[in-house]
Amino acid sequence: MAETSSSLYDISIASLDGSAAALDDARGKVTLVVNVASKCGLTPQFEQLEELQKSYGDTAFTVLGVPCNQFAEQEPGTPEEIATFCSTNYGVTFPLTEKIEVNGDGRHELYGALVDFADPEGHTGDIRWNFEKFLISADGDVLARFNPVTTPDDASVVSAIESAIT
Repeated sequence: MAETSSSLYDISIASLDGSAAALDDARGKVTLVVNVASKCGLTPQFEQLEELQKSYGDTAFTVLGVPCNQFAEQEPGTPEEIATFCSTNYGVTFPLTEKIEVNGDGRHELYGALVDFADPEGHTGDIRWNFEKFLISADGDVLARFNPVTTPDDASVVSAIESAIT
């Protein structure tokens, strides 16, 4: 019996506008998956995420923002409100997914596949807050996990991206 390999890119998650499968669009790219929120103290990280997209987006890399309202209800908006906020305030050009749950009984399958990966401090399990980051290889393997307060322009994040795309 042939063994089938599974990739994170095989998981179905819609784009924010409800269209195409966002992960399928990222297939073959190194992807930084980040649960995002527009009313969080960490929201200014959108600016650094967009800078990563601009710096590496033409090298088989993408940021994938995943709106989530589970942390102090800091992403209450509709898909249209989220898209407008991100583009107007931060010039976001990277793709955004539908709003999902990252923890609990309603946890989306994507985060079910991510949460067992440890960050540099050894944390596994539930997402701690908005802007927790996961770096996924072009083949769909988890390469790294970063604490929400680790900024997207932190040397550890940039180094991991650069290592993955070369």
